[in-house]
Amino acid sequence: MTTIDTSIASPGLSYAIYPSLSGKRAFVTGGATGIGAAMVRAYADQGVHVGFIDIAETEGRQLCRSITDAGGAAWFRKVDVTDIAAMQAAIADFAKAEGPIDVLVNNVANDSRHEMQDVTPDVWNQSFDVNLRPAFFAIQAVAEQMIARKQGSIINFGSISWKAKVDSMPAYTTAKAAVHGLTRSFVKPLGAAGVRINTLLPGWVMTERQITLHLDAEGEQFLRANQPLAGRITPEDTAAMALFLSADDSALCTGQEFTVDGGWT
Repeated sequence: MTTIDTSIASPGLSYAIYPSLSGKRAFVTGGATGIGAAMVRAYADQGVHVGFIDIAETEGRQLCRSITDAGGAAWFRKVDVTDIAAMQAAIADFAKAEGPIDVLVNNVANDSRHEMQDVTPDVWNQSFDVNLRPAFFAIQAVAEQMIARKQGSIINFGSISWKAKVDSMPAYTTAKAAVHGLTRSFVKPLGAAGVRINTLLPGWVMTERQITLHLDAEGEQFLRANQPLAGRITPEDTAAMALFLSADDSALCTGQEFTVDGGWT
């Protein structure tokens, strides 16, 4: 397979070239760090005009600057996705500046651990306000233009946590399980116009946050016991799947789950 040595992505990485992505516009929620940042870089490497939002302003501006300094096209705005009006305004402003959005990636999430007895109604609602609600309203913001143009790809980030029966974050796992229903509820109305929507399920991705907070000796043992495939899943592994789902190479894939978990589930 033809690959490209990236100048915008992290050193040493390479991705397959997807000619159908060049010149398109992608919008990523939660794109300043971790998995989101890897996807932003990957899209920029493909010649995509990529817009992204995040509450991490310093990291977001640095990432945007690094892409544009390397000759890529990136657009960033600090947005808290619990503010739906601000999120939809950012989507509209990016489309006005760069053109109609071809790819939407609903990536933003917060998987903070919590025990059942510690969950209050506010904690429950806060989890859904980040892990589920923004995805619906981001889809609402792009669906009309995608349907009108009879093209587009929407990628909703789920999680293997509920399939793996993880018991340390019930509000998060419930919200992420609901993402699958959200995806499937849009398959027919979008599909009639040739617009695709899929769910991407990452396993335990070794972001800086996960390594810092959870990958201790006990975490290493947990990983070895549950992930059959050797190695650690990186944000770039997840980004590679997102690129495929964004490109014409997956033109007849919709309403499906695409899992990157090393065989965990």
